[in-house]
Formats: sequence, structure tokens, C-alpha cells
Amino acid sequence: MYAISTPLRALALVAPICAAYTAASALGWGSSRVALIAGDVGLSLAYLAAGVSCLLRARTRSGRARLTWTLIGCAALASTGGNLVWAWYEVVLNRRVPDPSLADAFFLWYPLLLIAGFLVLARFPRGGVSVLCLFLDAWLVAGTLFSLAWSFALIRLVPEAGGNLLDLAVLLAYPVMGIFIITVLAGLQFRAPPQDRPALGLVVLGLAVIAVADALWTLPTLHSSFRSGGLLDAAWFSGAVVLAVAPWVDASDRVVTTRRAVSLLGVLTPYLAAAASGTAVVVGILTGNPLDPVVLLIGGSVIIALLIRQGVTLLDNVALNRELAAREDHFRSLVQGSSDVIMIATEQGQLRYLSPAVEQVFGYQPDELVGSQLRLIIHPEDAAEFMAELREFVDSGAPSTRIDCRVRGADGTWRHTESTVSRHPEGLIFNSRDVSDRVALQEQLTYFAFHDTLTGLPNRALFADRVTHALEQRGIDKRPIAVLFLDLDGFKAVNDSVGHAAGDELLIQAARRLRSVIRAGDTAARFGGDEFAVLLESDATPKVARDVAERLLAALSEPYRVGGVEVVVAASIGIAFSAPGTSTEELMRNADLAMYRAKANGKGRVEVYEPSMHTDVVRRVELEAQLRRALRERRFTLLYQPVVDLSSGRITDVEALIRWRDEGGALVTPAEFIRLAEDSGRIVQLGRWVIQEAVRQATRWHRAGHRIGVAVNLSARQVATPGLIEGVQAALEGCGLPPEALTLEITESVLLDGVESTVSRLRAVKEYGVRLAIDDFGTGYSSLAYLCRLPVDLLKIDRAFIEGLGRDDDHATNCGKLAAAIIRLGRDLDLELVVEGIERPEQLALLRDMGCQRGQGFLFSGPLDAAGVQTLLDRGPIPLRRGGVDTPSAPTLVP
Repeated sequence: MYAISTPLRALALVAPICAAYTAASALGWGSSRVALIAGDVGLSLAYLAAGVSCLLRARTRSGRARLTWTLIGCAALASTGGNLVWAWYEVVLNRRVPDPSLADAFFLWYPLLLIAGFLVLARFPRGGVSVLCLFLDAWLVAGTLFSLAWSFALIRLVPEAGGNLLDLAVLLAYPVMGIFIITVLAGLQFRAPPQDRPALGLVVLGLAVIAVADALWTLPTLHSSFRSGGLLDAAWFSGAVVLAVAPWVDASDRVVTTRRAVSLLGVLTPYLAAAASGTAVVVGILTGNPLDPVVLLIGGSVIIALLIRQGVTLLDNVALNRELAAREDHFRSLVQGSSDVIMIATEQGQLRYLSPAVEQVFGYQPDELVGSQLRLIIHPEDAAEFMAELREFVDSGAPSTRIDCRVRGADGTWRHTESTVSRHPEGLIFNSRDVSDRVALQEQLTYFAFHDTLTGLPNRALFADRVTHALEQRGIDKRPIAVLFLDLDGFKAVNDSVGHAAGDELLIQAARRLRSVIRAGDTAARFGGDEFAVLLESDATPKVARDVAERLLAALSEPYRVGGVEVVVAASIGIAFSAPGTSTEELMRNADLAMYRAKANGKGRVEVYEPSMHTDVVRRVELEAQLRRALRERRFTLLYQPVVDLSSGRITDVEALIRWRDEGGALVTPAEFIRLAEDSGRIVQLGRWVIQEAVRQATRWHRAGHRIGVAVNLSARQVATPGLIEGVQAALEGCGLPPEALTLEITESVLLDGVESTVSRLRAVKEYGVRLAIDDFGTGYSSLAYLCRLPVDLLKIDRAFIEGLGRDDDHATNCGKLAAAIIRLGRDLDLELVVEGIERPEQLALLRDMGCQRGQGFLFSGPLDAAGVQTLLDRGPIPLRRGGVDTPSAPTLVP
């Protein structure tokens, strides 16, 4: 459809101009020289405006549209040239324009340029054949109309007008050419792109007005009575003004003329024209008029044109039939060879055709289902929706749609199908394919997206979704739910000792045990690694939740047979209960916190979440952030506790002890922030600073004349981290302190992992000259055999062995015996001995009797800052007596 509203608006705009010009002509301007000048010059200006308008429009377009409007503009300028020649004769020379004249040369270019411009945009589906048929149809129309006009009017006027044959031919060429051009351009206009048709249609309208004026101009010209300035000039002027407005018509509207109507008119036009031409000849014969040569010539050319057109059409139809047959064979082979099932059905769903692929895809013979209803092979759960979508598609007018449903195969199985439905002359055509494999893959991917691939349990995402659903449901009936978090204790050791494949088998067995213990309706999930979770939805009271947890603990702690060996792991379980307003994330976090509390309290146990656990986590997070800033800004302090020679009271060494106050000024216990530094990995940086600071302070005491040693504790991570020896060397050499003045203290737990690499690093430190000590000896988990391998210089006996010394009970007696045994062991191995925690005089006396060499504790001094140690050193040895220590003016202790 094409736009009509915009052209009408354009005509409404030019109508007043044309009406004014026409009214002026009707008032008698034609009898005056002013009217003559106005007619010729005004018409020239109108065509000039049309040409300029088209050329300006061409500058705003691109591609073929630009060339089209350029040619139309040049055609209007050609008419401008012809009208200027006309004006030259009538206005300047004041004489009649001869026939033919130079003006005719300009006017002859006018139709050629117009046709060329329309041809640029036209689209011809059959190429040159369509172009030839278009021009033949145009001549059929033009010749027929001229034959009718000649037979009924012009034949009587020509003899009266006189004149030679050339003049007559030139005069008659204008109306014939006008009809021919209008017919050609009207056909080309309907073959132009839709967005250009409204503007070109208005061009055709303007040219039609000009063609009518050309036809009417013929009559006065035959009698030499035509003068410019009359009503014909108004008609030409109107056509030129319409041509000037046409390029700027908006192409966004639609018209009411359908393509089918235009196509039908195009088919009937040549035959109607030939019939009309034949009618003119027959009428002439019946009225007794002799056959005119002009009628015979024109009518004969029309008949010849019709025959040529019919022959061309027949040949084109033969080619089309061959092409159609070839395409039918091609498409038939495509349909029959396609792996998709092609079905044709009525709009009511009755099957008319099925391609051979139906046997391969669904197992039916192609003719087996013809005549039956499509809905009979569609799954009952999909049939209603399928038919509803089909009816909606039929009513919508859309070219195609897609419908998914399940189709029953000949073997009774249901196949997931995807069908593209489009329109067909016989109803609907279905292009269907079996997508069961794809659906199965999607379902499998969906399953894997929400399940653990190793154990088959739900994963974190599905577990969280079920917790959310349970919380929403419990928000209605107000009953709590419980979440249990489980972590297998000792699982890493299984992986390291037996292998990861055995570890996977253990996880699979653990998942089976989880399923066997939980109740129907509860959900067990694996979060990854050795972490599991259980959701208790019904009857989740504290007693029931703990009972389930205890049964899980017992089941998971049973021995596992993996990798050909029997292994035992335990489990730590945390329980959290929902409360009003609890979110999914909060509930799962709370259970996780309770589980970590169970691990911290000794593992293999059950803990229930308490709000203080979250407070501890927040405190831990805040402390970790403060620890990071404190490390950057060096806001730690070192205190030093003296080590005393038990025979002379002389201070031989000091032990460096780190202290830290948080940003609020509160003292953070070493046990708290040292563990935090260990877990976060910052213990290495912190330990490096402690060594550097302790070495610098020891250097100051040496320069002051007090040649004492300094001891620094090492963590397991410091020993395991490469670069230990390099850091120690840098600290000592940077200050100039002798290596033997530094003692590095390690605990027996350092030897639990990576014994070979640990021993290798400690030997490198020992070879450099630094002394090594085992701190808290006797309380660790290492073997006494390590004493033979480790290059240690000193044993520090833990305070636990001397707490009962001096008391009269079995515990004190046993402690005394153990302390004496350790002292004898150290002396036999030529190791120095330091006893920690000496607080009472009787302890000192007994240790001296056992032969212990050195000790430290509050009996001598607590931890002091550097100035306090300096004061104590300046006083000299601490006075000792048989019953204890004589310290009448001991230095103030620093907390």
C-alpha cells in the first residue's frame, strides 16, 4: 500500500497557487500582452522551481534515489528550456512559434529523462522481459487512446486545420507521447521501493495534468488559434507546481490500493487496450466510414505490440514453468531428504501430508497419519496449549511461529519436538524436529547446575533455594527450621596419605551415610571439599536437631574403607535455628560459625549457634583490619623477660615478647592476635619485624657493656617460609650483633609437617651461628627422636612440669620426677636447660638441687620494657639465697 494522505496535503498546499493563476487566466489575461508575458514567464519559472526542487532533494538522498531525483530535475529543467524558447518567440520576437521549433528539441529530452529516472528505482523480477512488457503495455494504451481520439474527433478537425504532414506529426506526437509516458511511469512507480512510491506517485499526477493540457493544446494549435496566457497555461502551471512539491512528500503513510488490485489491472490493461482499438476499427466500419490509414497504422501497431507481448509472455511462461518445475524438484528433494519432518495440515489440525522423514523420526509410515488429527499424537498435557497457540497464530496473521510439544512415536515413547509453523495455501505447514537429546542435555545441565557431580547431593545453590523456600513457608506457620553445617576432620590427611581418588571415594561414602541418617523431607547437600550441610524442615526443635547431629556424628566417625586401607575421620557440626526475620544468608552463616566453633573447641563435636559467635567473628574481622594497619605503621611493642643463671643470679638472656594495643587502646592478648596473624599469613611479616627490633635492642645493650643474648619465638609458618636465613642474616649484619647473641625458639609442633624441609632450614640457621631452642619442651606432639636430628642448643622446660614442686601430693611428686628426668636428659645430650614459670622460692631451691642451670619467671622479673631491663642490668646480678631470691627493690613490671 502507498501513502495518500501526504500527497493530498501537498495538493492542498499548491491548490491556492494554481487557483490564483487559473482565475487570473479566466479573467481575460489571454487577450493582453501582460497575460502573454505572465503565461510564458510564469510557466518557465514553475518548471525551473520544479527542477531546482528535485535537484535539492537529490542532495539529501543517496544511491539510486539520488540519481532518480537528479534525472527528474533535469527533465523539469529541459521543460524550462523549451518554455524559454517559446517565450522568446512570443514575447521578444512577438510572433507565433513555428512547428517544429527549437522548443521541441528541449521538450523531447523531457520524457527520456523522466523514464530514465523512474527506471533507476524500478525493480523488475523478470529483468529485461518485464521492461519490454511494460513499454509494450504503454504503447498499447497510448495507441488505443489515440486511435479512439482520431476516430471520433481528430479525423474531422485535421482537414479543417490544413497544414503539412510534418506539422501534423509533431502536433500529434505530444498527446501520444504524454499518454505513453504516463502509462510507463505509472507502471514504473509501482515497481519502485515502497518508501519512494508516494513521491513518485505525485510526480505521475503532475505529469498527468501536463499530459491532459498537451492533449487539449493540440486542438487550437491545429487551427493556429493558440496563444499563451490562457487556461491551458494554468493547467501546465499546476502540473509543474505539483512536480515541484512531489520530492518532499513524506513516505511514512499508507495507501488503500492493494498490490493485488494493481497486479490485476496490469494484467488486463493490454487486452482491454487491444479490445478498445479493435472496437474503434469495427465502429468505423459499421458507421460506413472508410478505413483511415492513421487508424490502420496505429491500430496495426497496437495489434502487433499485443502479439509481441503475448509471444514474450508465452516464452516467459515456458521459462517460468521450467524454472518452477526445477524448483519443485529441488524443494521436493529437500523435503524428502530433510531430516526434519515436514507436515501440511488444515487450520483445524487435520494432516494432509507428511514427509518421508516421519518414519525415521517418529516411526510412522508417511501415509499412516494422513487424514488424522494432529492433536491425537500430541501429549495430553501439551495438547490444549498446542491447539491454543495454533489458533492464536491463525488469527494473528503473523508469517510464522514456533511451538514446542511432546509427540508420541510409533513405539509409544514421547519425543520432545520443536516445530516452526508457517502458512500454506492448503492451511499450515509444520517443520518439526526431534529435540529430545537437546532437552535431555538441558535437563542434565540443569541438574549439574544444582547438584554436586561427585556425590549427587544438592549443591550450595539448590540448598540455598530450599532454605529460602522453607523460610518463606515457616513465615506462615511460625515454626522454625534448622541448618546443620558439617566438616570432616582429618580429611586433608587422607588426601595426602592415600591419594585424592581415595579421598573422593570417602566423600561418596560420607554422602551415602548422610542420606541414610537424615529423615524423609530433610535435605542434605555438599558445599565443596569436605563441607556438607543438612536442612531440617519439619519438627526442627533443638532436641530433634541435636539428635540428628549426634547420629550424623556417629555415622561419619565410623571407619571408611578406601584405597585398600581403613581410615578414620571425625566431623565437626554446627547447628543454627531460624528466627523471625532471619534471611537465608544469615541462617547459613550462623550454622557455619557454629561449625567453626566446634572445630576450635576440639573437633568431633556439635555446637549450637549463639549470637556471641557472630560478635567474635566481627571482632576478628576488625582486628584483622587493625593488624594490617598496625603492621604498616609499626605500632607494636616488644617487652623482654630476663633469663637468670640459677647459681649466680646473673641475667644471661632476655626473651622478646610482642605486645599490641588495638586502636581503642585495649590490650590484645598475644594468643589472640598471634593466631590471627598465623591464619591470615601475616605472621611472617610480623616475625621479621620482631627479629629486627630485638636485634637492634640487643645491640644497644651490648654497646652499653651488657653482653646478654636475646631470644625470639618462631612460628611454624615462619620456619616453613623460604627466606628465613636471609632475613636473620640481614638483621644481624645490619646491626653488627654476633650471631651467637640471637636465639630462635621453636615449639615441637613445628615438626609436625614437612620435617625434612624444616630440619634443612634450621640447620642453615645453626650453621650461620644462631642458637636454636625448643620452647615448651614436653608438651608437644613430636618424638624424642627429633632431638637427635635437630641442631638445638637449648631446651626450655614448660612450666607445667614445675607447678607442683614443693607441695606434698602425688601430682607434685610425679611432676618433680618428670622435671628431673628432662633435666638429666638435657645434660646427657649436652644441651643447655632453662625452666619457665619459676614463681616460688621452693621451686628455685628444688631446681637448683636437680642441677638446672637457668630459669625465668615472676620470681625474678616479669616482662619489662627496654628501659626496665637496662635498670635491672645496671644493678648487677640478682641476689639469690638458699630459700629464694633477695630482691628488695625489684624494677616495676610492665604488663
